[in-house]
Amino acid sequence: MVGKMLDWKEELGRWLKPFLDRLGHKARRQMCPLYVSGLIGPGDRKSIAPMAERLALGEYDQLHHFIAAGVWDAAPVEAELLVQADRLVGGGDAVLVIDDTALPKKGTHSVGVAAQYASALGKTANCQTLVSLTLARGEVPVMLALRLFLPESWTSKRARLERAGVPTEYRTARTKPEMALAEIDRVIAAGVRFACVLADAGYGLSAPFRQGLTARKLAWAVGIPRHLKVYPADVQMIWPVAGRGRPRKRHVPDILSMAAEDMLADATWQNISWRTGTKGELKARFAAVRVRIADGPPQRIRDKGQQHLPGEEAWLIGEHRMSGEKKHYLANLPAKMDLRTLAATIKARWICEQAHQQLKEELGLSFTASGLSLTMGTPISQWWAARRPPSFTPPRSSAKRFRWASTRCC
Repeated sequence: MVGKMLDWKEELGRWLKPFLDRLGHKARRQMCPLYVSGLIGPGDRKSIAPMAERLALGEYDQLHHFIAAGVWDAAPVEAELLVQADRLVGGGDAVLVIDDTALPKKGTHSVGVAAQYASALGKTANCQTLVSLTLARGEVPVMLALRLFLPESWTSKRARLERAGVPTEYRTARTKPEMALAEIDRVIAAGVRFACVLADAGYGLSAPFRQGLTARKLAWAVGIPRHLKVYPADVQMIWPVAGRGRPRKRHVPDILSMAAEDMLADATWQNISWRTGTKGELKARFAAVRVRIADGPPQRIRDKGQQHLPGEEAWLIGEHRMSGEKKHYLANLPAKMDLRTLAATIKARWICEQAHQQLKEELGLSFTASGLSLTMGTPISQWWAARRPPSFTPPRSSAKRFRWASTRCC
């Protein structure tokens, strides 16, 4: 047993070497393997004191200082994480999934905590929200980034930000789509390879987000609310006829925009199976039509007031699930793409939700959502779990195999 433990620790040390080299300081290189060992080892609570006790460190001051009080640059470690993630799952058939996850909290002192929608609870609750980027290929997700969202109740109170130690560069109010685009830029700059960006309706309803992806020459497929307005793909811009007064100076569309669900009312629906799950084939009814998104410049159109002009051409896809639930999506994927491929692309984002759940249940995400702890905590331990050999059995009560990684929030 002792020999097995030594082999495990040696293997973990060899694997961590690229990350440890990025840490620089000798003390940090010593504490990092201990912290990762605590996260992938046995025990339900992954906070500092219980892990220090399990690791037989005696006093937990050193481990606490490494996570909470040490001042060091996380960027080199994050850069190494992107390099390793691209090696594992990057490529022309990979997808980049944008999402967020909530961590329910009690009290008001945790950074970013506020009354927000908590996906884990399905309702508004007191929680922190993390914007996440996940690189995935097939059924192997690798979380590239977790960034803490600061609601207006935080960014509008300078004293609260200072008291919580929020870095100056993160005190400006930003929406979740803005945070996601900034992280996408970082991922692209690092050379991470992926074919398409996927996101749910929380991001898809944002015209600046969709337009930002297009401006970066990225393929994307996003969820949208059913009432989001679109035009038929063949909409024409015409000169309006002025009944009186001066001649009109701006073109207007020859047909008014309509809600996405109304556009699909007369579409042809097909039963599509996009993958096989644990209980058999996953199926739903899908329909898709080409449209122009109503996200162009606003303009007064006849007696309808300000309306958005036609913007980018895209696919409008509808999904009718067996449960009766209806979903709608937009995608700027090629016009010749078949319906099954469209459906499979859209549904590829499911792996991100599974990764969030496993992060919280197995590797202590709920205990480490602050500051630099997410740089050296869940990220490295998850990455080790994704890359370890099949024969490896960690010293824990459950020998499940994990395939994801993440990085810090804040």
